[in-house]
Formats: sequence, C-alpha cells, structure tokens
Amino acid sequence: MTARSTPAEPSPHDSVDADPPGGRGGIDRKALVSRHAVVRSRGDPRSPLQVGNGRFAFGADITGLQTFAPFATMADWGWHEDPLPAGARVEDYRGQVRDTRGRPVRYDMPDPDHPEITRWLRASPNRMNLARIGLHLATADGREAVEDDLADRRQRLDLWTGVLHSRFTLDGERVEVETSCDPGRDALAVRVRSPLVRSGRLAVFIDFPLARGYGEEKFAAPYVGIWGEPDAHTTTLRRRGSLRADIAHRMHRTRYHAALRWTGGEIGRVDGHPHRYRLTGGDGDRIEAAFLFTPEEPGWAPEPGAVAAASRHRWPRFWRSGGAVDLSQSDDGRWRELERRIVLSQYLTAVNGAGDTPPQESGLVNNGWFGKFHMEMYWWHAAHFALWNRRSLLERSLGVYRDLLDSARALADEQGYRGARWPKMTDPSGRNSPGEITATLVWQQPHPMFFAELDYRARPEQATLERWREILFATAEFMASYAVRDSATGRYVLGPPLSAVSENTAIETTVNPLFELSYWRFGLRTAQRWRERLGLDRDPDWDRVLDGLAPLPVQDGLYVLHEGVEDMWTEFNYEHPALIGAYGWLPGDGVDVETMSRTKRAVRDTWRFDRVWGWDFPMLAMNAARLGDAEQAVDYLLDPDFRFDDAGLPQGGAFVPSPYFPASGGLLYAVALMAAGWDGCPGTQAPGFPSDGWRVRAEGLSRAL
Repeated sequence: MTARSTPAEPSPHDSVDADPPGGRGGIDRKALVSRHAVVRSRGDPRSPLQVGNGRFAFGADITGLQTFAPFATMADWGWHEDPLPAGARVEDYRGQVRDTRGRPVRYDMPDPDHPEITRWLRASPNRMNLARIGLHLATADGREAVEDDLADRRQRLDLWTGVLHSRFTLDGERVEVETSCDPGRDALAVRVRSPLVRSGRLAVFIDFPLARGYGEEKFAAPYVGIWGEPDAHTTTLRRRGSLRADIAHRMHRTRYHAALRWTGGEIGRVDGHPHRYRLTGGDGDRIEAAFLFTPEEPGWAPEPGAVAAASRHRWPRFWRSGGAVDLSQSDDGRWRELERRIVLSQYLTAVNGAGDTPPQESGLVNNGWFGKFHMEMYWWHAAHFALWNRRSLLERSLGVYRDLLDSARALADEQGYRGARWPKMTDPSGRNSPGEITATLVWQQPHPMFFAELDYRARPEQATLERWREILFATAEFMASYAVRDSATGRYVLGPPLSAVSENTAIETTVNPLFELSYWRFGLRTAQRWRERLGLDRDPDWDRVLDGLAPLPVQDGLYVLHEGVEDMWTEFNYEHPALIGAYGWLPGDGVDVETMSRTKRAVRDTWRFDRVWGWDFPMLAMNAARLGDAEQAVDYLLDPDFRFDDAGLPQGGAFVPSPYFPASGGLLYAVALMAAGWDGCPGTQAPGFPSDGWRVRAEGLSRAL
C-alpha cells in the first residue's frame, strides 16, 4: 500500500522555516550544534547512526553502511500487507459488544470467534525495510571480514551537514565512506574510497528482505525484515544504460523499486543470494553510488555528489531556522548533557518524525507495534515543532486528520455517537487495530484542538480558522456525545468502558479519569472559542457538557487517576503519572493549583520511576516548572531512568520500542516551555529553569499554551 509518491525534485514543501521571529539572539548555532557531533570508534548492534529527511531514513553501522548490522532503510510510504490466513475473510471479524452506559456498543477488540483474523488485523499492514546496503569486505586471506578485523575505526556524524563520515583500515589499507541522504527525495548516496576497490576486495551490495508483521508482537526488535525465506518474494534487475539500473522488489501484493546510479564498475546478482546485488568499482579506487526508492514506477537516481551537496545545503538551513537553546554558560555541570540531548533530539525528530503521516514510536529506525502509528502519541512526536518554529515539518503530517476524517466519522456513527472518533493504533487507511486499549482509549480525541491552537497562534488568520473548522467541530461533536449525563448526580461523566492514559486500570471500572476530564474541558472550550472566532454562536450542547462535566477526582486532598480508584498510591503508582499532566503539559482546565502542588509532591515521593515511559519525564518536568519548582523540572529531564544513548536515541525497555521517540519530542517541548515560558508564567527569563547555576540563552522559541 502507498501513502504518497516520491517527488522527482525537492519541493517547496520540503523547505525549512525562515529565521526565528524577532531575529536571532546571537547564539553561534554552528558551534552549538557541532560540539555535539556523534563520534564512535566501535559499532553498537542496537543503535544505528542515521541520515534522513523525515520521510526516509537510513541506519548505519560503524562502516557507514549496513555491513555488519542489518539496520533499516525505511520510508513513510513503505507499508506491506500480509496475506490473509487461509480461508479467512476480514468481513467475518466482529470485535466485541460491551455495555456502555446502558446500551450495547461494538468495539474493535479481539474477536474470540476469529482469533486469526484479529491477529492479522492487528499486524497488517506493517512497515517494511526497503533494503540493506553494505560493504562486501574481504580480508587478505580471502574470508569475509568481521568488525573485529577493522582497525583505526573512527566515525563522525556531522550534525551541521547531515553527512556521516566513517573510516577504518583493513589489513593496513585505508577505507573512507561518506553517507548522505537527499533532503527532498528518498535517495541515499554512498561514496567509498579505498585501494581495496581496485584490488576487488571491496564492493557495495544491496539486499532485499521479506516483510512480515503477522505473528508475535515484538516491541524492541532492533531489525526489520526476514532474510531466510528467499522463495517468498522476488527481485528483478533491469539495466538502464551502463551506469544505471532498476531493481523491482515484489512481496505478495506489495511492489516498489530501487533505482541505482553509479560511476564505473558493474552490477550483478551475488551467487547464492537471490536478492543481493553487488556493485563493483571498475579500475579505480572509488565507488560512488546513489539509491532512489520509489513506491510505484521506477525513478531516476540522482548523481551521488548531488545528494551530498543537497544535504550540506539543507541541514545548515535547518539549524539556522527556528529555535535554539545554548546552555554553555551555565555553572551546573550537567549543562552539556542536557544540551546534547536537546541538539540530538532536534536532529533525530527531523530525521524520523517529519513525514506525511505520524511516525511510529521508533520512527524510521525499526518496528514497534508492527510499525503502526498511535494517534495519542502524535502530540508527543510533533507538537514541539510548533514551539521551535519549524512549522513546515509539522505541517507535513497534520493532514492526517483530514485524511482520516471519513473513517473517524464512520466509527463514531457505528457506535452511536455524533462527530468523529479518532483511532488509536492505526495506519494510513485509518483502520483501528484490535485491542481492548486501542478500542477504549480516548485521550487522543482533543489533540486536534491543541494543534489548531498552536497553528492559530502562528497564523491568526481566516485561512487557519477554515482549515481546522470541520475537523474541530466533528471532534467536539463526538466529545460532547461521548460524555453521558449521570441521572443520579446530574454530572456528565466519561466511561466506562474506558482506558485511561496510564493504561493500568480496568476498562470496565474506569470512570472520570482526571487527565481526560481536564483535556475534555480544554477541547470543548477551544472548540467554542473557534466558533466565536468564526462569528458563530456557541453550541449549546457543547456548553451543556462543558459546564456539567464531573470535577477532577480528589481523595484525601490529592488528585487521583480516576474517580473511585482504591489504593492508588500503592497499587497504581506506575506507568504514566498523567494526573499531573493536566497542569504543565495542559494549561490546567478544572485544576486547583494547591491540590496539584500536593499531588506533585506525592508523585515525586511514591511513584515507581523504573516503570514509566520516556515521555513521562518531560511531562513531570512541565508540571514542576509550572508549579514553580524549576530545580525539580531540570532534575526530571536528567533523571537516571530517562536515558539517551551516545547517538541521542531515547532508550525504551523490555516492553517499549527502543528507540522511543515520544521521549525526544517531549524533551523538546518541555525545554521550549521552560525556556520561553507559557501563558501566565512569571516574567523572568527562562522561567522553568533555576536561576542558580543555569544561564539559558534561547532564541526563536514560541510560548507554550
């Protein structure tokens, strides 16, 4: 299946934003970025260095390619659908019917009568690894080299230009590799220089794996693709002149192309490897090649040198645009690590999270949850682009709400609601993946209101109002109809069945979760404001729900996860502490600040931080900052359990994809909030940072809601 076609040339849509509002504040941006270049002397089999453009990315090992580790080459259009199990029909899937406030509602939950179709729907479609591109390296005695055969290894990812430089020696012979990605096309360029090319001991290969998602769900697998079933797919090489070729790869109903262009040498299939092709270097000591991946018709790969030149042009423009934060004049010795995380997170989110659809949690590195994107996580992946004034990167994917609107309306209508109900775990088709949590999670629902407000702040004009009008009104219609008036209390309540943000309480008994109540207030309030901006009357049904929503649940003077929860501080003090997100990440609709202050301290003292997720730490930091505890805010961003590796990849865990990019986006949003402030914040510089030990130089950032 295909989400888009690849443009032949970079388009204006691939540009970066102009200089930050108000001009630059004097930060030496090249020095800021360059001091955090990634340097390695050995490979990490779970952590690639990447080049990419937001829609397409390539992960490299210590050789600058994928010689020893089968890291992924991925594009946001790269989806594959597994064949249905024999005899299965999608139409037979029924899900489950659950009582919902006195009426039967069908949910996309596991169908006990059709477990195979359920598994297929959850796993398909799945993202695929387009190809593995690496070096054939032979030692002097003729065997295939391994990483330990390489000496003098040094690799440097130049963040300022987006070019990866790798060098090493094999049997005393020097090898230099330059790897770059085109900013506007799904093209990779490889430039290799070594005497081993002339002697025939070094060549470049491209290999194609089989894609499969159907099977056991794995969250932290570092590689994508199956290499041991060559008969299950086909590749066909077609020469297009002496120095060009196209390789068509077909798997089931999926077909895509890799167009090659090189300087000198020959290409041919490798004996014994039906889907691997070798590119030699002719009589010289160089191999220069470009690989262009396209989802439909074969394309024409660009000149390898042109790809590197485009990268060297695009990335400095990226770094000079938008926001910047320089912490180098701080006295607190932790400044360098925090600044490193900030710089690398900007690079990695631009590489992995700026496509035409929301990214999956592990971006374009590998697959988690079969590569599907989660609409509740979209905020954590993308909202930071707005505060860092890189809106063009955000706008690439905001069209997802328009694209999924019809399917979201159909889901709401089927369940007896008005408006549009946004899915949780999905793909470009909008089909909800079966699961109890995926069927009952709702905190993704007000996200369009948040994104619309960010958009309107940047462009307060009629076109912005019209752009979001239908989406916001359909979203609010569902939210108002989803809330049910309780006849005993007269309040409007949320759930059950409902899966709260923390996903650790029973859906059958979860009612009025705190975060969702506050976010519902924010969403309906924003939708009404949108009507007023458009010159329309307020919607009386929305106001009825907004005014009548249940209050945020409190027990013993503290906020709790949801109404009626028992033993929360001993049994449910793990997973996402989203009850504090209502004031920090959100602006605090319905929040009593004193109660929230007490709750913040209870979370700090009792929460099991070894059982939380990456975006929880930025959420905690934003809460602490808004409550005036700047020291704690910084501590959360540098907590030992909030981990980033040497490449800047945020680490997951046993049940979390690694890398886990909502942590990167959350870090950037929190830093922008702490450095540029939020609505109603103190009028001090960098109000979310401590005044003692920290000097924050920031420019080009926008204030948070």
